[in-house]
Amino acid sequence: METSSASAREDSSNKSHSVMLSPAASSDSATRAVKSVKSGGVAATGKTTGSLSSAGKKAQGNGAPGSSQPKSTLMKPTLSSSAASLPRRNSTGGLSEKQSVMGSTRPSIDGKKVSPSVFNSAKKSSGECRRSSLPPASPKGSTLDAALNGKKVSPSPQLLSKLNSASADSRQRSTIKPLEPLSYSRSVSSSSLGSSNGRSSLRKTTSNVSSPSARSPSVTSSLKLGSLSASVDRISSLPGRKKTMTTVESGDSRFMMLPQVDAKAKDDLRLDLRGHRIRSIDAVGLNLSPTLEFVYLRDNLLSSVKGIEILKRVKVLDLSFNDFKGPGFEPLGNCKVLQQLYLAGNQITSLASLPELPSLEFLSVAQNKLKSLSMATQPRLQVLAASKNKISSFKGFPLLPVLEHLRLEENPILRVLHVEAASILLVGPTLKKFNDRDLSPEELEVAKLYPAHTSICIRDGWQFDRPELAADSTFSFLLEKWRENLPPGFMVKESSVDQPFEEDICRCHFTFINLNSDSELVLKYQWFVSERTPTKFEAIADAVEEAYWPKREEVGKFFKVECTPILKETEYPPIFAISAPVFPGTGCPKVLNLNVRGELIEGNVIKGSAKIAWCGGVPGKCVASWLRRRWNSSPVVIVGAENEDYLLTAADIDSSLVFMYTPVTEDGTKGEPQYAMTDFVKAAAPSVSNVRVLGDAVEGNTVKGTGEYFGGIEGPSKFQWLREDYETGDLVVVSSGASEYTLTKEDVGQRLAFVYIPANFEGQEGESVSIMSQKVKKAPPKVTNLKIVGDLREGSKLTVAATVIGGNEGSCRVQWFKTSSSKFEDENSLEAIGSLKIAKTFRVPPGAVGNYIVSKFIPVAADGDAGESAFAITDKVIETLPPSLNFLSLTGDFSEGEVLTASYGYVGGQEGRSLYNWYLHDTEGTAGILIPEASGSLQYCITMDAIGKFISFKCTPVRDDGIIGEPRTFWAPERARPGSPRLLSLKIVGEGVEGTTLYAEKKYWGGEEGNSIYHWFLTSSDGTVTEIEGSISASYKVSCSDIGFLVSVSCEPIRSDWVHGPIVTSEHIGPIIPGPPSCHSLEFLGSLVEGNRTTFVVAYSGGEKGCCIHEWYRLKESGVKDKLTDDEFLDLTYEDVGRLIELVYTPVREDGLRGSQKSLISTTIFPADPRGIKLVIPDCLEDKEIIPLKSYYGGKEGSGEYVWYRTRCKPDESNMLDVSSATADFEVVGKNMTYTPTLEDVGYYLVLDWVPTRDDGKQGSPVIAVGSNPVFAAHPVVSNVCIKHLGSGIYEGEGQYYGGSEGSSMYSWYRQTSDGTIILIPGATSINYKAGDPDYNCRLLFGYTPVRSDSAIGELVLSEASDIVLPELPKIELLSFDGKEVEGEILTAVQLIPKTENQKHVWSKYKNDVKYQWFYSVRMGEHQSFELVPSQQSCSYRVRFEDIGRCLKCECTVTDVFGRSSETVSAVTSPILPGMPKICKLEIEGRGFHTNLYAVRGIYSGGKEGKSKIQWLRSMVGSPDHISIPGEIGRMYEANVDDVGYRLVAVYTPVREDGVEGEPVYTSTEPIAIEPDVYREVKQKLEIGSVKFEALINKDKKVPGAGNLERRILEVNRKRIKVVKPGSKTYFPVTEIRGTYAPPFHVELYRNDQHRFKIVVDSEDEVDLMVQTRHMRDIIVLVIRGLAQRFNSTSLNSLLKIDS
Repeated sequence: METSSASAREDSSNKSHSVMLSPAASSDSATRAVKSVKSGGVAATGKTTGSLSSAGKKAQGNGAPGSSQPKSTLMKPTLSSSAASLPRRNSTGGLSEKQSVMGSTRPSIDGKKVSPSVFNSAKKSSGECRRSSLPPASPKGSTLDAALNGKKVSPSPQLLSKLNSASADSRQRSTIKPLEPLSYSRSVSSSSLGSSNGRSSLRKTTSNVSSPSARSPSVTSSLKLGSLSASVDRISSLPGRKKTMTTVESGDSRFMMLPQVDAKAKDDLRLDLRGHRIRSIDAVGLNLSPTLEFVYLRDNLLSSVKGIEILKRVKVLDLSFNDFKGPGFEPLGNCKVLQQLYLAGNQITSLASLPELPSLEFLSVAQNKLKSLSMATQPRLQVLAASKNKISSFKGFPLLPVLEHLRLEENPILRVLHVEAASILLVGPTLKKFNDRDLSPEELEVAKLYPAHTSICIRDGWQFDRPELAADSTFSFLLEKWRENLPPGFMVKESSVDQPFEEDICRCHFTFINLNSDSELVLKYQWFVSERTPTKFEAIADAVEEAYWPKREEVGKFFKVECTPILKETEYPPIFAISAPVFPGTGCPKVLNLNVRGELIEGNVIKGSAKIAWCGGVPGKCVASWLRRRWNSSPVVIVGAENEDYLLTAADIDSSLVFMYTPVTEDGTKGEPQYAMTDFVKAAAPSVSNVRVLGDAVEGNTVKGTGEYFGGIEGPSKFQWLREDYETGDLVVVSSGASEYTLTKEDVGQRLAFVYIPANFEGQEGESVSIMSQKVKKAPPKVTNLKIVGDLREGSKLTVAATVIGGNEGSCRVQWFKTSSSKFEDENSLEAIGSLKIAKTFRVPPGAVGNYIVSKFIPVAADGDAGESAFAITDKVIETLPPSLNFLSLTGDFSEGEVLTASYGYVGGQEGRSLYNWYLHDTEGTAGILIPEASGSLQYCITMDAIGKFISFKCTPVRDDGIIGEPRTFWAPERARPGSPRLLSLKIVGEGVEGTTLYAEKKYWGGEEGNSIYHWFLTSSDGTVTEIEGSISASYKVSCSDIGFLVSVSCEPIRSDWVHGPIVTSEHIGPIIPGPPSCHSLEFLGSLVEGNRTTFVVAYSGGEKGCCIHEWYRLKESGVKDKLTDDEFLDLTYEDVGRLIELVYTPVREDGLRGSQKSLISTTIFPADPRGIKLVIPDCLEDKEIIPLKSYYGGKEGSGEYVWYRTRCKPDESNMLDVSSATADFEVVGKNMTYTPTLEDVGYYLVLDWVPTRDDGKQGSPVIAVGSNPVFAAHPVVSNVCIKHLGSGIYEGEGQYYGGSEGSSMYSWYRQTSDGTIILIPGATSINYKAGDPDYNCRLLFGYTPVRSDSAIGELVLSEASDIVLPELPKIELLSFDGKEVEGEILTAVQLIPKTENQKHVWSKYKNDVKYQWFYSVRMGEHQSFELVPSQQSCSYRVRFEDIGRCLKCECTVTDVFGRSSETVSAVTSPILPGMPKICKLEIEGRGFHTNLYAVRGIYSGGKEGKSKIQWLRSMVGSPDHISIPGEIGRMYEANVDDVGYRLVAVYTPVREDGVEGEPVYTSTEPIAIEPDVYREVKQKLEIGSVKFEALINKDKKVPGAGNLERRILEVNRKRIKVVKPGSKTYFPVTEIRGTYAPPFHVELYRNDQHRFKIVVDSEDEVDLMVQTRHMRDIIVLVIRGLAQRFNSTSLNSLLKIDS
């Protein structure tokens, strides 16, 4: 077990423990060969199981000068040792491959030796990972013992001297900073307890910490000359606390007794007494405490664990290397939380007494004398180390359900073949390592070859054998175990369980051979299940049958079946069989059992039930269907019968039903459909239900009796009508034979009885059913000839006329309704327009217009009886009168502001939305002007517009159906008068502030207003009112003289005809306050041109002017403003050209009050005249663009004119005024601002003529510049070096030269391999290169070294690597087919290769693979298309049935070794022809009994199947002859007793749809057996030898029917047969037929009637008999044939297995 996991558990306990090293007193092994490792190192096994890890951080703290102490970064507690690593014994049985002792030299600090703990800590800081070789000191017991030797070792004198010197140094060392704690810790004082004479000393320390800390071990060595005892205090983990190292005290070498433990130490969790020669656990002074969790008692002399039961909380117990020998481990059973137990290095011979420890995870029993590992179950054991024992067998191997590591090194059992596989079988899937290595995959596979019960046999002592012999060997082993407990006279032949699948039936097979017993053996079963290993089985409730259905949750588990034999009510010990693990189901359901339940009588419900194995699938909606099968015909599907329940109907009579069932899972997977067939359905006895009398029981009516018949086909059922006598209650027949009856006057007041006697088609009568009617009523009065008379118009009078029959007419009642429907439906749909009255006349109301009038007439006889209501409806709707007005008037005063109201009277149907209009007229009788706001209203308020005019109102009547009547107009008698002028309101609008304008706002009323008069007044603070002179308008502007006064206004209203109204004065406003400073006008002063200065002129008002603010802004195109200055002027610059200047002026009064800003925006600033200031040409170089240095002024620069000239001689720039007029030496070379010299310019001087131009096109004076030097040539370089593929493997290199005139440039070619290496191709120095085989799968590079004409050489430039050079792609010239294009044949695609040498070379050297893909056509003709055929990628293709009529296409593509694919070549077949019809896998399905239904099934091929021929035959076993069964040519055949002993043969001749026949195919069944129930009865009767049967005979064959059948007695025995007519009171029995079984005697069956059979004695004597059931017929026939067996070629008794 790894120390890391053990340390983790120690960390979880929040405890830390010291480590003690006790070397043994033996000098034998001191001379062992040891290898020295680094000081502080640890010896490790081949696979290190202990780990020591620390982070190599730099030392910190308070140590001595030059010393360092690392800070702990351990995530888990680790063990560290400051003593030398001694060769130790291994608790798991292995020897250390490397053993280390302290080296001869140690590193020193300040010239002194460092103590082991300090040295180890210093080594940790180097970052190395160390291993510990000390015994475990953690709750999970580290496997550090795996690194220890198995023998005791005594250290050498040199080693002891070093230990002493190390201890002495430790006393002199300074305080060492401890490892930093991971959690809160406390230090406990330590004390030293020893004898007074100083013979021995023992120091114990306690530290309750939760993190590892540096510790010093105590070393005790027993030598001949004395003993060395060293005790070192633990180092406290509290930071900053000083630690001291205790001195080593020497004393007597004899250990007399353990000292008492100081209670103050409080070390109640750990006890470490290794190597103290303790002989007894309960020795005086040991004082074991129940609180101890870690107890280390190794290397002592213990021989018994007695006293260990006190350790109830112990987790780690180390008892290694003591003197334990055998049993006596029972006290360990009290250690319920023990996790690690070390028993290595003892003399233990058996673990049988080791109890079950529920928490044990690690057990080491290495280096003992164990012969087996038999012990109690250890439910949590993970590691079992049993190396170096004498284990030779796995017998009694315990149940270890979670074991992961098993070590058995150096045991005899390792000589057994496949011992690792045996371990896997015993432990199960939890085992991960065997002998400290991962499980071998080969052994895992070998383990799978053994039967499931192998592990049980191994535990019982079976000698492990090879896998191929294991099945027989283990079964023989189990037979030997079972033999003594088997029932006497029986032997086991088979004991097995089928491979279990999820939710599929699994059967067990237990076969016993009866050797000499006369009794029958009864078997009882019980199924068990286990987890992932075949151990610890639990019984499955109710699983006591031979078969069991594994559940989904049992996948991966094992089954065990116990079979208990019972003989003569005595139960014997069970035998068993174990299954393989349960496999997941296939998902395809299966029907295991199918039956139909219910009585087969018409009207009953039968139910089909299926037992389904879902095989892992989720149950879905299964498919059920019912088929009806007539006698001797094929089944026919019953439409709509798709449920498991089915109601038998009359159509099913004399038919058998077939229940078809197909299981379906939720995901749609369908299982194989199965069917079950019933016997023939019988008709039910005739009966009738729901008998009732239809019709009203009223005199004169005809009533009808009816009922629901049931019971086959109805025949001549009988009917009767009986009248009940009112006085006596007797019933008198009044009618017979008819189901209808007309009620007469004699029936009034009486009740009638209707009797229904059901009878079927055969004449059988059922029980009669009768029902009584209501009393017959007298006929009520009735209305005839009901009609409505009158004019169907609004307001007209209508009259109802009718004839009343049924007595004298009385006071009949009439009610009138209206309806929108022309047809009368019922009274509920009518709307009443009148109450029920006696009057028969009615005046049509307006509300009835457009509706039909309905009259309800209730006839009433003179005696008051009322008859049934009758209704009459008019033949058309009620018409209405045209809409009109009968009066029209206006009311109200005809004066301005008054309201006029119109009223009118309407006639002519239901009024709709009549039209109302008001008009104004200048003169009476003329056309007026419509008043739109009054249209549609009956009221009008006279406005000012109507004054002096006539008012009229026009009303146009409109019916609700839209008919418009004649309009009428009413005229006002006088003109509209105006009102008296007056003001409704008057107020001043505006603020009382200097400079503002006040307005008089009024509301005038009283005709058209004329020139009303206004007066404005000032009111001082003392109330004096003064009129403001000249202010006679409706507005007044406040001046500075009004400040402090109140202002008011008066108005005298005057009408347009100079009528005056009363004067009205407004409320005051004020007092008037001064106004704010303001700017009235703002203008620019100066020219707005670039370079000029501009200022402004402003007009101010608003008190004394102060320091006003003026801000200048430049407006950009984006709308952003840039502030320029606050001065009173602005100097315009280039930035202002084309933009606007804004001046923002803020008036400021002397008191600092600011007024509103005023903004002034200028027009666009104009630019100055353009001119060039500077022009310079820099140095010129070939192909390097020249940008002249120039400076421009004069607005925004536009596109100036530039002209570049070149000349051989440099001109004088100062004398050049106009270069265009210069000599012919100047050549124009460019007209842009920049110029790039070319090769032609090299050696020439360049001249630039520049005409500065403003952006608006205005030009300035030209400026000329001359280059200081001629144009220089560029350095030779090459660019765009590339490779072109010209085809056929030829490549061409090219590049663009630059740098003067090109000379003899140099070329080279390179080859780049796949790993990137570039290799020069020798001899390839031209511009072209042809690739060869060495270049394939490589890339080519072209090298170009430019050389100028003056021999100047440039740098070599390589092109980009070309694409991978590959040979020509393999091609296919043609693709053709080999084979017949017929269904079932194999077509092979053959490709034709081009004959060129190149292609032959490519195909022979570089072809990799040829791929094929097949397609089938889905559309024929011009637009033929194909679809992919999945999984058809070989050159061959077997033509399928689906391909008939289609064209097949094969596409072929060849790939080369470079992964390329050629163009796809395809070939298309002609339409596929069907193959010859044939049938394969022909078989007959059926259960094998003579009463079952058999069906022939097979797989047809060869086009679409037509009417294939099927013939059923019989074949005698052992005979080649076949007997044809006449008429049996269907796919299904129902067997009968004639088939018993024969094989049924079906001859299937496949026939194609077009009539082509294939070869017939034969299949047959096993010999047909007798149905078991029939078999038992026949066997019983044959054993008796003489039986009688009852039968029926038809006395008149011409008239079939039940009435012609007579009873007969059939007597048969072993000698003869006779048919007897039984006697009666009038005659004696008569023998009608008598005969023996000698030929030609035989019994014939009727295939069309399962109840009839014929007995033929000879050519004259024969009889047709009939029995009630087929079952009885089969028994009779078989008994007769069995008794006549000596005359048959095949003995029926042999078929019945009856001794003759």
